[in-house]
Amino acid sequence: MNTELNQEQTDNYQRDGFIAHRGLLSADEVSELKVAVLEAVGSMGKRKVAGGGRNMVAGEDEFYDQVFTQRLNLWRINDTIKRYMLNSRIGAMMCALEGVEGFRVWHDQALIKEAYDNPTGWHLDNPFWSFSSRHAISIWIALEPATFQNGCMWSVPESHKLARFDNSGIEFNMKALFKIYPEMMMADSVGVPMAPGDCSFHNGLTAHGAGASMTRGRRIAMTCAYMPVGSTFNGQQNILAEDYFESLKEGDVLDNDDWNPVVFI
Repeated sequence: MNTELNQEQTDNYQRDGFIAHRGLLSADEVSELKVAVLEAVGSMGKRKVAGGGRNMVAGEDEFYDQVFTQRLNLWRINDTIKRYMLNSRIGAMMCALEGVEGFRVWHDQALIKEAYDNPTGWHLDNPFWSFSSRHAISIWIALEPATFQNGCMWSVPESHKLARFDNSGIEFNMKALFKIYPEMMMADSVGVPMAPGDCSFHNGLTAHGAGASMTRGRRIAMTCAYMPVGSTFNGQQNILAEDYFESLKEGDVLDNDDWNPVVFI
C-alpha cells in the first residue's frame, strides 16, 4: 500500500478540497479488496446498510437507485474490508491532509455504477451525516477503471470554502446544488479518471458529482467517510441503528467505538 503523500499533494488538497493519489493499492490488493466488496454486496440483497444500521432498502425504479448500486457499512460484516477501511496508514494520510489529530470511521460504502446508470448529481457529503464538520473527509478507491465514459468523479475546486451546510439531494436535476451556491459556478470542475488502485480524497463540503455511465460495464469503487475525533451529534439520523440514534441528544460526542472506531490518533 502506497500511503506516502508529498507536500504538493497536501497543499493542493487544502486549497482545492480534493486530490488524486495514484497507486494506493497494488494489483494484488485491488483484487483482494474487490473480491471482498462484491461478496459483501452480494450477501446483502436489497438491504442498503449492513451490520445492524438503519433499515434502508434499495428500490427498483427510483432515479436514485439507478444512479449506482450503493451498500453501506460493509466493514461491519467483512474483515477484509475492515482491514482496509480502518487502516492506520490511511488514517495518517487524512490527518495530514485535514490538519487534525485523529479520525473515526463514519461509514463506508460500495458505489457501483452499473451499465448505463444515471448521473450522480452535484452534492455535498457532510450535510447528510449526523455530525457537522469542516474537516470531514472521504477516500474513494477505484477497483475498476473509472473513466469519463463510465462516470468518474468530478469536483469543484475550492467549493469547500464556499459551502455552508445547506445541500441538495442526488436527484434528477443535476445542478440543483448550484441554485443554493451559485458562486460555485464561477469555477471549472475537474474530472479525475482513475486506474484500479488509484484513489482520491475529498473534503465533506467539496461539491462533487459524476456523469452517467455510457458503457455496458461496471464502475466499481469502494469509499469510506471519516469524522474528526470529538465530533458531536447534530440531530440527524443518517445510518445509525435506531436504538443508538434514540439514545443520543444534540451535542453528544460521537465516540461509540463499536459504531465509529478510531482509525488514527
